[in-house]
Amino acid sequence: MKFSEMTYTRPDGEAVKRGLVDQTRRLRHSGSYDEARAVFLEKEETQKHVLTMEELASIRHSIDTRDTFYDGEIQFWNVFRPKLAEYAQQWTVAMLESPFRVDFAREFGELMFLNAEIERKSFSPEIIPELQKENELTREYEKLLASAQIPFEGKTYTLSQLTPIKSCADDARRLAAWQAEGAWYKANQSRLDGIYDELVHLRDTMGKKLGYEGYTTLGYYRMGRNCYTKGDVERFRAAVRQYLVPVAAEIYRRQSERLGKPYPMSFADAALKFRSGNPRPVGTAEDILLQGRKFYDELSPETGRFFRGMLDGELLDVLSTEGKQAGGYCTAIPDYKMPFIFANFNGTQGDVEVVTHEAGHAFAAWLNMDRIPADYIWPSMEGCEVHSMSMEFFAWPWAEGFFGADAQKFRYSHLADALTFIPYGTMVDHFQHIVYEQSDLTPQQRHAVWKELSGIYMPWIKLDGDIPFYGEGEGWQRQHHIYSSPFYYIDYCLAQTVALEFWAMIRKDPAAAWSRYMAYTRQGGSRTFTELMENAGLDTPFDENCLRNVCAVARTYLASFDKSVLA
Repeated sequence: MKFSEMTYTRPDGEAVKRGLVDQTRRLRHSGSYDEARAVFLEKEETQKHVLTMEELASIRHSIDTRDTFYDGEIQFWNVFRPKLAEYAQQWTVAMLESPFRVDFAREFGELMFLNAEIERKSFSPEIIPELQKENELTREYEKLLASAQIPFEGKTYTLSQLTPIKSCADDARRLAAWQAEGAWYKANQSRLDGIYDELVHLRDTMGKKLGYEGYTTLGYYRMGRNCYTKGDVERFRAAVRQYLVPVAAEIYRRQSERLGKPYPMSFADAALKFRSGNPRPVGTAEDILLQGRKFYDELSPETGRFFRGMLDGELLDVLSTEGKQAGGYCTAIPDYKMPFIFANFNGTQGDVEVVTHEAGHAFAAWLNMDRIPADYIWPSMEGCEVHSMSMEFFAWPWAEGFFGADAQKFRYSHLADALTFIPYGTMVDHFQHIVYEQSDLTPQQRHAVWKELSGIYMPWIKLDGDIPFYGEGEGWQRQHHIYSSPFYYIDYCLAQTVALEFWAMIRKDPAAAWSRYMAYTRQGGSRTFTELMENAGLDTPFDENCLRNVCAVARTYLASFDKSVLA
């Protein structure tokens, strides 16, 4: 079925709650495992249908945030979902206390109970008002960014539409684009500060209401962290500073030499990888999708069937249009057993990475769509990001079809970007830990923290007054996850480390690497992150040898590139 044919109907909220109450009652009064199992499976189907309606509303709202109907539906879900959480928690408690827990674990795995314990620690009815307000504030942030109208060269641009100009080869034009974008953020900074300040204090209140020191512990529970701790993350951050920041600094030093620019570099100059211009995809958006089909057809029978189904179902919305939410994502539509990809193509190499990255998420979901419980379709967030970031590297042999003469330049910049991203992403995580551990920081103090961390994790960037907003240590406010998904960003860094493991394997034996990728992906979310890696024969990123070894291989590979290709 095509996406346009999928029917959205707002569920009767009271009926949904009554149904869940009844299912919880019947689970508690089940006289046998067969009875309890039947209620469990019934609840799974109900949950999938409710989630389908929520996802359809969310997708259609993100495609056009000006649509008044779906704007109203998002308001409904922002109020209803926290209310439903109270009833869902009663179900969770009933499952945890079920006399048939051993039977459930034997058939469906113990992980569902481990995750249920974490879920129980992350919610109480007394925080429903804060959850509703949190939804309202993150929605306001998203709409503010989607509404951006930036005057530039006599035209008006959205944030996404301005992005390709921010990396164009003309020095003056590139700098002017960064300045125009920075000026828009600066003009809206008062509200950006206000929204985030409210969110920090709101989340701090939620944590304290649930008996925690503040938000950090609650934030880890809300992220479903079930196999590693804050201490593990701190050790990973230390390894990033020790092994990866020096490699990233080397990459930017070489870049500054290629461009004839001073080091440290300005934001505008750091955005230009090559004097001849950054690699850009060849052809139209349709051409990129068709090349994506060729890639997936030739990669494996499973990926070929998957991507053709996505195209036939019109399950990729990739053009950047007025009113469209910024960024990109992949989600699933359970009733139709298909994923959906949302993006904003803008003529940069990021367009190709949508076809590989987001489709990596989508393929993993497609492969596991029949799992029970439905929560096992996806692993935890960092586990999901391994699917997507690794798929980007599997696409390298098809780079000529995506980039033409820029293919080799793309391979260099893609690997360099992966390596230099991790310090940035780790800085995002470090920043958030400081913010939530010191929740009374003023907006100005938060900017100062970001500026200080930038000197540690990104010493190749010059912070000065040439570019408003960015040059003043305020650029974190453009990072959507800091507002909407606290503590998420380290997941990207952990996953990128694993993806770099796959990159190193692909260089040695592509077939063996793909076999290991499928071994990882076929598990869905039925195991914890560390177990997924162990079962697929991968090293954990929490072992500092993992990052050290990857850095050594990458440094040698990057140094071997023909400089004439990188002009």
